[in-house]
Amino acid sequence: MTIIKEFVPSELVIYFEINLAYLQLIIPIIPEFLYDINHPEAPLDGVPRVTTTANTPTKEPCEKYIKMLSKLDPEFNESLYATTTSTYENLTQIELTEKEQKHKYLVQETVEVGMLFASKAFVQLVTNPFVGPLTHKIGYSVPMFAGFVIMFLSTIIFAFGRSYSVLFIARALQGIGSSCSSVSGMGMLAERYPDDKERGNAMGIALGGLALGVLIGPPFGGLMYEFVGKSAPFLILAALALGDGLLQLLMLQPSVTIQESDPPSLRSLVTDPYIVIAAGAIIFANMGIAMLEPSLPIWMMDTMGAGRWKQGVTFLPASISYLIGTNLFGPLGHKMGRWLAALLGLIIIGICLMCIPLATNMNHLIVPNAGLGFAIGMVDSSMMPELGYLVDIRHSAVYGSVYAIGDVAFCLGFAIGKKIFNSIM
Repeated sequence: MTIIKEFVPSELVIYFEINLAYLQLIIPIIPEFLYDINHPEAPLDGVPRVTTTANTPTKEPCEKYIKMLSKLDPEFNESLYATTTSTYENLTQIELTEKEQKHKYLVQETVEVGMLFASKAFVQLVTNPFVGPLTHKIGYSVPMFAGFVIMFLSTIIFAFGRSYSVLFIARALQGIGSSCSSVSGMGMLAERYPDDKERGNAMGIALGGLALGVLIGPPFGGLMYEFVGKSAPFLILAALALGDGLLQLLMLQPSVTIQESDPPSLRSLVTDPYIVIAAGAIIFANMGIAMLEPSLPIWMMDTMGAGRWKQGVTFLPASISYLIGTNLFGPLGHKMGRWLAALLGLIIIGICLMCIPLATNMNHLIVPNAGLGFAIGMVDSSMMPELGYLVDIRHSAVYGSVYAIGDVAFCLGFAIGKKIFNSIM
């Protein structure tokens, strides 16, 4: 309770909740929305492309009737028989291949969806090296507030965007906003909690805030898209984001602050073998969920006929277990050893990823998704405070650049994961 009361940081948890909530909000919305705007004549929840009525003539009666007419009337044009037969066969062929065509379109769409989701990670990857040094010069509060403004704008664009290019721009803007908020937020926590144990607990709470955002986002987005419409969840989230901005103005009071200590150079940090290994653990931990984000909803639509709300709810076990894992291994990682916790987490991630393709219905996804979320929570809540600890003992206690590296690792995991997914598809 002491940490939570001192956590200006309680505001940070709220910010990260909202941040991640609408980042993950798009997971169940975008795949079906893109399919519907590309195929307006046959949306996934609309009428089929070709329909038949009860009194549609069958092939055999047509043959008998045409033969009878040809006997009664010598001048009967037998080409009518060929035309009727051809029409019937074409209709039958369309009906038989409709499911295959839908499958083909969904498979092709996975590349577009993967690129859209990955754009955020790539832009964030490019932005992070600039945000880290910037926090040394002006402090953490101003970049964090700038991140809020950018994220708010991207949410509004998502609410009203009706084309792939507009949605792509909105997703890329999210990368800039996420870079500002994540690097500043984790750096601020590391600075406020110099004690390693307290820092681990505080970052576990902050990462739990992220988990709550992930927890709320997909099911909320899927349900709202199903029953209200595409714009509604983003508009609600934009209103919540405005409340978060007011909290920042009241509690953090963004202002320029000059760091007294000289920051370590990026070169010295990226050549530190311990920092590289910690960042590598974050990369590999997040690659799995990165591949699932664009692929799992489409795969469920294709093989299970899953509706919008089911596509969102399927990520619920991973979100709940991530919340448990981050809060549990914030303090536990310090006791048992953070490197050991990260190692066990990576092993569990590998096992869960091998189990997911074996699922044949939604219930089969619960256990592997839950295990995946818990294991990612183990790695993230262990390696994020470890980065701050490594800077304390091996460099100087200025944290913007090292958490820029941590966020780069996170983005690389998502970018590489989606790139591998697109290459496979």
